[in-house]
Amino acid sequence: MSTAIDGTATADTLIEAHDLVKVFPSRKGEVRAVDGLSFSCRAGEIFGLLGPNGAGKTTALRMLATILTPTSGQAMIASFDTKNSPGKVREQIGFLATETGLYDRFTARETLRFFGRINRMTAEKIEQRTDEIFELLELNRLADRRVGTFSTGEKQKLSLARSIIHDPPVLIFDEPTFGLDVMAAKAVVESVRLFRGAGRAILLSTHIMRVAEKLCDRIGILYRGRLCALGTLDELKEQFAGEDLEEVFFAAVAAPRSG
Repeated sequence: MSTAIDGTATADTLIEAHDLVKVFPSRKGEVRAVDGLSFSCRAGEIFGLLGPNGAGKTTALRMLATILTPTSGQAMIASFDTKNSPGKVREQIGFLATETGLYDRFTARETLRFFGRINRMTAEKIEQRTDEIFELLELNRLADRRVGTFSTGEKQKLSLARSIIHDPPVLIFDEPTFGLDVMAAKAVVESVRLFRGAGRAILLSTHIMRVAEKLCDRIGILYRGRLCALGTLDELKEQFAGEDLEEVFFAAVAAPRSG
């Protein structure tokens, strides 16, 4: 059993960030890309980090995915410390970056085989999971087409597929609807909901209010590296007297900060 950020002990907390800080050097001095970030995410929950470009969302997700090492603070994924057990953490997560990370010459099926081998899965397990995922995400018609012929939306769905090939309990998605048209974005949103229904803990970043409103069980508003507000949409509306998330966002980032 672990302890959530709000102090409540919970057995199903799979993502925990405790006062995470990431500082980058620059010619003009240090840049605090993430400054004291704390939150948690449970199994079967979608937690969204909402903020504009440059708010620190990608940096935060990369620390949790072990791509970056925090300057200070602690992060835990499925009870594994990201600093001390990065290999164990990577076994527990599926990470979707803004870049698809796909190879145009591979077919969709070859893509999942490749990423399955990277995750040290047996050939039998790879084929089983591939069939399950193609059915789940309605990718069967694309199974033997080369990725170079895919639309942007089809590539994003395949990226989602390869991120779950090893059946991880934690999914981390950086701007999953980035650059997609309305129909493709809708398909991705529906896919993410399916993952939540399967009991995964899902952390996603977005700068799109509508995506956060439709998808997220709880939302953290990130601005200039700091968490300005955290809660369900209804809780945030009540706290900031906003009629919608846009009003909440501007009220939250304008509120005086402590510390």
